[in-house]
Amino acid sequence: MQKVIEYIIQFLLYGNEQGVKLVGYTADESLWPNYRVVVVPNGHMGKQIVLPTEADLELRIEKQGNTHIVRTDVIYNTFFYISRAEELLVGERDEHGRFLAKHSMLGQKNRLMIPLIDEYSRAMMKMLDITLPEPGFSHIYLTHDVDSIAHYRHLRGALGGVMRGHMKQVLAARRDIHNDSAYTFSWLIAQDKKVEGAERVYFIKDTPGKGKDYPQYDLAGADFAGLKRQLEDSGAQLGWHSSCYDLASSPNRLIALSPNSLQLHRSHYLSCSIEKMLQLVDMGVKDDFTMMFADQAGFRLQTTRAVRWINPMTWQLTELTLHPLTVMDCTLSHTHYMGLSEDEAYFECQRLLEKIHQNAGEVVLLWHNTIINNETYHKSLYPKVLELLRGES
Repeated sequence: MQKVIEYIIQFLLYGNEQGVKLVGYTADESLWPNYRVVVVPNGHMGKQIVLPTEADLELRIEKQGNTHIVRTDVIYNTFFYISRAEELLVGERDEHGRFLAKHSMLGQKNRLMIPLIDEYSRAMMKMLDITLPEPGFSHIYLTHDVDSIAHYRHLRGALGGVMRGHMKQVLAARRDIHNDSAYTFSWLIAQDKKVEGAERVYFIKDTPGKGKDYPQYDLAGADFAGLKRQLEDSGAQLGWHSSCYDLASSPNRLIALSPNSLQLHRSHYLSCSIEKMLQLVDMGVKDDFTMMFADQAGFRLQTTRAVRWINPMTWQLTELTLHPLTVMDCTLSHTHYMGLSEDEAYFECQRLLEKIHQNAGEVVLLWHNTIINNETYHKSLYPKVLELLRGES
């Protein structure tokens, strides 16, 4: 448990190892003068998971001599959100088994746009006279989930297109994949390259699924071989896009084609659960990019920074790093999610990026190749969001 507590304190202090020695986590008042800052435990850490109330989250600080006494257990609260312990306490899920913003206490209170843990960090560092990090983006990931390479290159899609009266488009796509409206990779590559220093990741399916979760392409086929070559020639990385329903299957074909792909992971439909993260740890996945509520933009982890996952059932620190997903395209536009207009969506992205910039956090964007040419505003919005990054990257 001490290792977890030390990690959380170090995370709160942006990795400042000297500052860690100045922070105590004890209810023993005789020890308080030994520290510059003391966080008073609420008695739950390492013993019992309890849902914090709004009052439990608010910072309460007093000073005794030269010591700042933090009456809010910011260490337990940080553990609670970065471990996603809330999802052990609240049983509500949607039809895909997802824990959504509307199920969470902070989502219900409309408090997801304020990264609470980063607020704690700023307060702690100020008390310790530690210089806050310079505003900026510590890292930028431009990511794309490849749910389908093309609409009309597989039989099911072609038949569906014909039945909807799209015979001309189907025939054009069957002749040349670049004519397919879902094959927007050249456009995405060109847009992403405008953001200097950004890492580009395409998440590829290679596990069984059902319905819309089923992979719509063959990793052994010529279409995927051409796409893989194009992406790798552009300098992009490949990651694993696991099934919403079946994580147990290892992406062996993808690993054979791209050995490093298992290191980068995102689940389809942004379906992440404690059980799923345990499986990722067992499989040796190092970096997960799923962590956002599908139905609402905001900070699911309550931080703008990548953080190592703590298993809330064992209270142990794992090797899995969670990268907070900033925004997903369809979260903004779909009517069963936020249902925003283009102007509203741009404003929402701007707000998110401002919070990340203020806290020297990392940006992770998710735009699907299939959404660019459909009847939404995303082909217009995405370059505008990248323009916000170019000014500060």
